Amino acid sequence: MFSFRALKKYRRGAATLWKRTMTRKLDIGGIYPPIATPFTEKEEVDYQKLDENLQKYSKIPFKGLVVQGSNGEYPYLTVDERLEVVRRVRCILPSSMLLMAGSGCESTRATVHMTEVMAQAGADAVLVVTPCFYRGRMNSQALIQHYTKVADASPVPVVLYSVPGNTGLELPVDAVISLSQHPNIVGLKDSGGDITRIGLIIHKTRLEDFQVLAGSAGFLMAAYSVGAVGGVCALANVLGKEVCDLERLCLTGQWDKARELQHRLIEPNTAVTRKYGVAALKQAMEWFGFHGGATRSPLQPLLQTELKQLRIDFSSNGWL
Repeated sequence: MFSFRALKKYRRGAATLWKRTMTRKLDIGGIYPPIATPFTEKEEVDYQKLDENLQKYSKIPFKGLVVQGSNGEYPYLTVDERLEVVRRVRCILPSSMLLMAGSGCESTRATVHMTEVMAQAGADAVLVVTPCFYRGRMNSQALIQHYTKVADASPVPVVLYSVPGNTGLELPVDAVISLSQHPNIVGLKDSGGDITRIGLIIHKTRLEDFQVLAGSAGFLMAAYSVGAVGGVCALANVLGKEVCDLERLCLTGQWDKARELQHRLIEPNTAVTRKYGVAALKQAMEWFGFHGGATRSPLQPLLQTELKQLRIDFSSNGWL
């Protein structure tokens, strides 16, 4: 016989299931360009050129934009500049597109504050890079504590950000698995390029409402093949439609066409990321009708030999 106690237990279970179903985390699946910050010759933020870039990006089928990521030269911007850029983007970006703002700082206290003000400036979510100055002590325990405090305090969803090429620190898999259970941590941007690691994280977090974004167009197809839901890709600043085409081909199972397109994106992507960096990205943006502008010191412009090779990396793959 079905007892009253059993009925109460059933109702509690049903209520818990309903709550979990009705409170799903933010869906971050899709392609995002981590936008560059245009500067004038005097190294001032060129808001007019930023606005013009945003008008063009709004016509490309991106899920949203990442603002104040590594390609935005955020370490070289003042806090006021960082917030003003986010405000300008929010004013121009269609409401249907997500604005993910970088809010990571070295201390937990500073990250909590930056996250709050980024949300006030219009961010729909924040991308939080690993603190790395004391990387020797940034073990799983320290990072879990850091991200938990940030996510507890954040008024918007949090995306973890592992970029060992810049920080010298990879967010440990066990820390990601633990943090994936936090109700306000929605996913991970992984820029390391280790597909076995990405696949393992996706497998180990499969029971959580947690998504993984590839941190580069260079391994976007491979990331999709193991369950990633999108990418934050520097190359999308230049070849945005083409990166979105690669997403579409992967999602519709057109793997032969996806592989062909992926191959053509590898060299240009490498050129504007780990090979020549932000200066190359900004130069390529100029070639393709966007405003890149100068970098802010101490970043230097490309040498003539680097500029020549950059053009070859694009032209030899049929993009110029």
